[in-house]
Amino acid sequence: MVPKKVFFTSGVGRHEDALVSFELALRDAGIERFNLVTVSSIFPPQCEVIGIEDGLRELYPGQIVFCVMSRETSDAEGEKIYASIGAAIPEDPSLHGYLTEYHGVYRGEDVGRKAEESAAYMLETAFGIKPARTFNVTRVAEVRETTTVVSAAVFVF
Repeated sequence: MVPKKVFFTSGVGRHEDALVSFELALRDAGIERFNLVTVSSIFPPQCEVIGIEDGLRELYPGQIVFCVMSRETSDAEGEKIYASIGAAIPEDPSLHGYLTEYHGVYRGEDVGRKAEESAAYMLETAFGIKPARTFNVTRVAEVRETTTVVSAAVFVF
């Protein structure tokens, strides 16, 4: 079971209840109707990055879907929180890349860049090569009620 495609998404949800807040964040990200199984942070060899619309067309409600997810929930009014996925992809498509998940309280730093740099570091130390491409998907939100932010790399087989 090696995914052939991946898409990246993020969302934010707010509600008085933490579970509902998480559901609303998944809805905002477009991935609420799947049974999500989180996996660790390997970008599969020969995996194609596709757009969210293309990826969603290949998935069905209730389907078990594997993803790398970053998630943060807070009820500290006025605080800012973030969830980020960083990616580092090698030039050689036969090699795997890396994905990193970062989440926490946002203090103005470039958390997306940090996620990318960490993924690049993992690739460099695994294979002794620089990534051909790095990028991130990051969501920052100000906390009102209970707020959840999610970012995800969603795999398609």
